[in-house]
Amino acid sequence: MNFISTRNASPAARLSAAIAAGLAPDGGLYVPERLPEPRELAPGANLAETATDLLRPFFASDGLEGELASICKAAFDFPAPLKPLATPRDHVLELFHGPTAAFKDFGARFLAQCLTRLRRDEGKPLTILVATSGDTGAAVAAAFHKQPGLRVVVLYPDGRVSPRQAHQLGCFGDNVTALRVAGSFDDCQALVKQALNDAALQAQAPLSSANSISLGRLLPQMSYYAHAALAHRAATGNALNFVIPTGNLGNALAAILARALGVPLGRIVLATNANRVLPDYFAGGEYAPQASVATIANAMDVGAPSNFERLRRLYRGDDAALRAAFASASVDDATIREVIARRFREHGEIFCPHTATAIRVLEDLRTAGEGGDWAVAATAHPAKFESVVEPLVGKAVDVPPALEELLQRPAHAEPMAPSYEALKEYVVRAN
Repeated sequence: MNFISTRNASPAARLSAAIAAGLAPDGGLYVPERLPEPRELAPGANLAETATDLLRPFFASDGLEGELASICKAAFDFPAPLKPLATPRDHVLELFHGPTAAFKDFGARFLAQCLTRLRRDEGKPLTILVATSGDTGAAVAAAFHKQPGLRVVVLYPDGRVSPRQAHQLGCFGDNVTALRVAGSFDDCQALVKQALNDAALQAQAPLSSANSISLGRLLPQMSYYAHAALAHRAATGNALNFVIPTGNLGNALAAILARALGVPLGRIVLATNANRVLPDYFAGGEYAPQASVATIANAMDVGAPSNFERLRRLYRGDDAALRAAFASASVDDATIREVIARRFREHGEIFCPHTATAIRVLEDLRTAGEGGDWAVAATAHPAKFESVVEPLVGKAVDVPPALEELLQRPAHAEPMAPSYEALKEYVVRAN
């Protein structure tokens, strides 16, 4: 299978080359030249086996094809359980049981397994650039920590991530550099894209990306949706609908692609915080990126979601068809807080702010008469946001052992102005 740029000005590439590059030479995002035909996947497999079966067409004739099963086995060695909520026919897909307690662990570990194999015989180290609004950076740092021939430079908006997120980002050291940028996530993302398109810098220090702009992050995220939907249909006979909290649109796009491949997913609804670019578009407005707004659901503080370019390409630029296919709703901070407090008080459920955003959207769907079986993608463990969650539930949130181990390490992040020259200096130094 070949992969092409969303902007049509770069030559087609095989999967390994697209993963290694991160971004296409013309600045576009890699997408499959055509999607595999929808097919029926067998239920009853474990998550790694489901991932292998689902991803096999994308790896056909690629140099990594023979290693796909071992990549999936190494990457997906923790669960993604689908659990019932207190409200009837509602579920939560818990995606936070990995080493950094966030869904980003799935894609980051898969990408690291791919790049470690692709870089076996390379002389220069490869620097992985990653912009993060909270969880991506820690997942990438954990996945790539001490991996030979690979270095990581993480950019995050100073003061706009939770204290525990910030600690995770700076607690690795060795081949991982954390930069706290005096700006927004959108500033960080723009700097990463500029670096990936800088041929002179690439010649001096080979670069790749680990954001959801990377195919190596995006494609494996289809797997947990497929695994949950297949198991649910086998148990109930019903398709599973999803509400997905989203910022940069990668996690939601993974579910959309999985459905296009024949996975028994029903409706997909996008939940955002006060950053309303997607809800305004799906309500009929123009797609108009804006400066991001800081919220308590900080991992979704994105004003220019990169993967919208892929989503629009999937629908061949037909905005009417795209708007007809999905819905998106925005939830403000006050409502997020109300949901966290009320769901704990009434049902004993504890959610992170991002998951609570999707819970509220699901509640509104039910109030409007929506039927069927629904699940919310729980993107992070609530213990990562203790300063928000604990005052609302009136108790300490238990910290998962893997997260506790990271929090016991010393942490350090370098301050950086939102300047491309400053980033280049760090990239060269990391190399």
